[in-house]
Amino acid sequence: QVQLVESGGKLVQAGSSLRLSCAASGRTFSSSTMGWFRQAPGKERQVVAAITGIGGNTYYADSVKGRFTISRDNAKNTLYLQMNSLNPEDTAVYRCAARGGGGPVRLLTTYDYWGQGTQVTVSS
Repeated sequence: QVQLVESGGKLVQAGSSLRLSCAASGRTFSSSTMGWFRQAPGKERQVVAAITGIGGNTYYADSVKGRFTISRDNAKNTLYLQMNSLNPEDTAVYRCAARGGGGPVRLLTTYDYWGQGTQVTVSS
Protein backbone atom coordinates (compact mmCIF):
# COMPACT_ATOMS: atom_id res chain seq x y z
CA GLN A 1 0.00 0.00 0.00
CA VAL A 2 1.06 3.58 -0.64
CA GLN A 3 0.25 6.63 1.45
CA LEU A 4 0.76 10.13 0.05
CA VAL A 5 0.87 13.47 1.86
CA GLU A 6 1.25 16.77 0.01
CA SER A 7 2.70 19.96 1.42
CA GLY A 8 3.94 23.37 0.30
CA GLY A 9 0.79 25.04 -0.95
CA LYS A 10 0.29 28.69 0.00
CA LEU A 11 -0.89 32.10 -1.13
CA VAL A 12 1.59 33.80 -3.48
CA GLN A 13 1.60 36.66 -5.97
CA ALA A 14 1.72 36.25 -9.73
CA GLY A 15 5.24 35.68 -10.99
CA SER A 16 6.31 33.85 -7.84
CA SER A 17 7.80 30.38 -7.54
CA LEU A 18 6.69 27.57 -5.28
CA ARG A 19 7.71 23.97 -4.71
CA LEU A 20 5.23 21.32 -3.69
CA SER A 21 6.26 18.09 -2.03
CA CYS A 22 4.56 14.73 -1.80
CA ALA A 23 5.86 12.38 0.86
CA ALA A 24 5.22 8.74 0.06
CA SER A 25 5.33 5.65 2.19
CA GLY A 26 5.10 2.09 1.02
CA ARG A 27 7.08 -0.52 -0.82
CA THR A 28 6.25 0.52 -4.38
CA PHE A 29 7.33 4.14 -4.48
CA SER A 30 10.50 3.72 -6.54
CA SER A 31 8.78 1.69 -9.25
CA SER A 32 5.49 3.57 -9.39
CA THR A 33 4.47 6.16 -11.92
CA MET A 34 3.44 9.28 -10.02
CA GLY A 35 1.72 12.47 -11.01
CA TRP A 36 0.44 15.85 -9.93
CA PHE A 37 -3.15 16.83 -10.60
CA ARG A 38 -5.06 19.99 -9.87
CA GLN A 39 -8.65 21.10 -9.61
CA ALA A 40 -9.71 24.73 -9.80
CA PRO A 41 -13.14 26.01 -8.74
CA GLY A 42 -15.71 25.09 -11.37
CA LYS A 43 -13.24 22.93 -13.28
CA GLU A 44 -12.59 19.21 -13.53
CA ARG A 45 -9.48 17.71 -12.03
CA GLN A 46 -6.74 17.59 -14.65
CA VAL A 47 -3.22 16.27 -14.91
CA VAL A 48 -0.40 18.74 -14.41
CA ALA A 49 2.63 16.49 -14.76
CA ALA A 50 3.68 12.88 -14.35
CA ILE A 51 6.90 10.93 -14.02
CA THR A 52 7.53 7.23 -14.46
CA GLY A 53 9.24 5.06 -11.88
CA ILE A 54 11.28 3.33 -14.54
CA GLY A 55 13.37 5.68 -16.66
CA GLY A 56 12.06 8.89 -15.14
CA ASN A 57 10.17 9.89 -18.27
CA THR A 58 8.05 13.00 -17.77
CA TYR A 59 4.80 14.38 -19.11
CA TYR A 60 3.49 17.93 -18.80
CA ALA A 61 0.21 19.57 -19.59
CA ASP A 62 0.58 22.20 -22.29
CA SER A 63 -0.44 24.93 -19.85
CA VAL A 64 2.58 24.33 -17.60
CA LYS A 65 5.32 23.32 -20.04
CA GLY A 66 8.40 25.45 -19.54
CA ARG A 67 7.20 26.66 -16.14
CA PHE A 68 6.77 23.54 -14.00
CA THR A 69 9.18 20.69 -13.37
CA ILE A 70 8.27 17.34 -11.85
CA SER A 71 10.96 15.30 -10.14
CA ARG A 72 11.36 12.54 -7.60
CA ASP A 73 13.91 11.56 -5.01
CA ASN A 74 13.49 7.86 -4.41
CA ALA A 75 15.99 7.86 -1.55
CA LYS A 76 13.72 10.29 0.30
CA ASN A 77 10.47 8.77 -0.97
CA THR A 78 9.41 12.20 -2.13
CA LEU A 79 7.83 13.63 -5.26
CA TYR A 80 8.25 17.31 -6.12
CA LEU A 81 6.63 19.89 -8.33
CA GLN A 82 8.67 23.03 -8.91
CA MET A 83 6.37 25.79 -10.11
CA ASN A 84 7.78 28.98 -11.62
CA SER A 85 6.15 32.07 -13.11
CA LEU A 86 2.88 31.33 -11.38
CA ASN A 87 -0.24 33.06 -12.61
CA PRO A 88 -3.82 33.21 -11.28
CA GLU A 89 -4.84 30.39 -13.63
CA ASP A 90 -2.63 28.08 -11.56
CA THR A 91 -4.85 28.55 -8.51
CA ALA A 92 -6.17 25.13 -7.52
CA VAL A 93 -6.00 22.28 -5.07
CA TYR A 94 -3.00 20.19 -6.06
CA ARG A 95 -2.97 16.46 -5.38
CA CYS A 96 -0.31 13.87 -5.97
CA ALA A 97 -1.10 10.35 -7.04
CA ALA A 98 0.58 7.02 -7.63
CA ARG A 99 -0.31 3.93 -9.60
CA GLY A 100 0.82 0.36 -9.96
CA GLY A 101 -0.52 -0.27 -13.44
CA GLY A 102 -0.09 1.25 -16.85
CA GLY A 103 -1.97 3.22 -19.43
CA PRO A 104 -1.81 6.89 -20.43
CA VAL A 105 -0.25 8.82 -17.55
CA ARG A 106 -2.57 11.78 -18.08
CA LEU A 107 -5.67 9.80 -17.14
CA LEU A 108 -6.90 10.09 -13.55
CA THR A 109 -8.54 6.68 -13.70
CA THR A 110 -5.19 4.90 -14.00
CA TYR A 111 -4.02 6.05 -10.55
CA ASP A 112 -4.64 3.99 -7.42
CA TYR A 113 -3.48 6.17 -4.53
CA TRP A 114 -4.20 9.83 -3.85
CA GLY A 115 -3.13 12.43 -1.35
CA GLN A 116 -5.59 14.81 0.28
CA GLY A 117 -4.34 17.88 -1.57
CA THR A 118 -2.69 21.20 -0.85
CA GLN A 119 -4.11 24.60 -1.78
CA VAL A 120 -2.18 26.90 -4.09
CA THR A 121 -3.58 30.39 -4.53
CA VAL A 122 -2.00 32.90 -6.91
CA SER A 123 -3.11 36.51 -6.66
CA SER A 124 -2.61 39.16 -9.33
